[in-house]
Amino acid sequence: MKNILVPIGTSSNTGSTLQYAIDFASDFDAAVFVMDVFSVSAKTGSLANISEKVAQSSKDRMKEVIDKVDAKDVSLKMATYNGDIIDGLKEIDRELGIDLLIIAPKSNDIKEELYLGNTSGGIVKKTNIPVLVVPKGTTYKPFKTALCAFKSGILKKKKIIAPLIEIKEKFRLEVNLLLVKTPGYSSDDLKVNPALMDISSNLTLTENATTYQGVLEHFQSQHPDLLCVFRRKRGFFKKLWEKSTIAKADFFVKIPVLILRTKKD
Repeated sequence: MKNILVPIGTSSNTGSTLQYAIDFASDFDAAVFVMDVFSVSAKTGSLANISEKVAQSSKDRMKEVIDKVDAKDVSLKMATYNGDIIDGLKEIDRELGIDLLIIAPKSNDIKEELYLGNTSGGIVKKTNIPVLVVPKGTTYKPFKTALCAFKSGILKKKKIIAPLIEIKEKFRLEVNLLLVKTPGYSSDDLKVNPALMDISSNLTLTENATTYQGVLEHFQSQHPDLLCVFRRKRGFFKKLWEKSTIAKADFFVKIPVLILRTKKD
């Protein structure tokens, strides 16, 4: 894990998310890229001049956030992009190779309707970069136990779980697998990839209407400090393919969630 990226938004909690990313990166000797996006259209006056000024303003804002965190020994780099955040993330990934995105959910408050809003939900839906969703205000500490929940054990390539493997090796993480048999499952879904079995301590099978219901059923008994799920069209975040938001009625936990992509789209 060499490059970690933190998109900077307008939230007042941006600093805490960045600090978490820095503390996490320090354990992996990784660099952290702080990214901000802005939008200046070609119709706006002297495009080059205005774009330069807005870009500088964006950098100044990032510097203000960076100045308030403890950078430790981590290499911090800034990146700006004129345009859509998804396009910006894809471009940076092509140029540098981003191993992990660290973002915050829309809100920690259960009374709020959404777990992931349009921006954070869009990042998960439209990029192929692994994402670690960290509840706002969470203080970083090495993970001890992880619950990896899925409705199909099929994985086309071992590198899909590379981030989980790295975290396991770094912290001697105990990984517990939860295979949730949902309506319409096939016999192939029950064949768990050997790479997943190799890193796990145990495998539990359960039957539920949704993967999330399976997680709720086993969450309290296992007390994980990391939840790992897969982003696939028929997987945990199925509703994310309908729109770029996730309601808390569909999913909500108060621990970090590692979302692994399953293939290139």
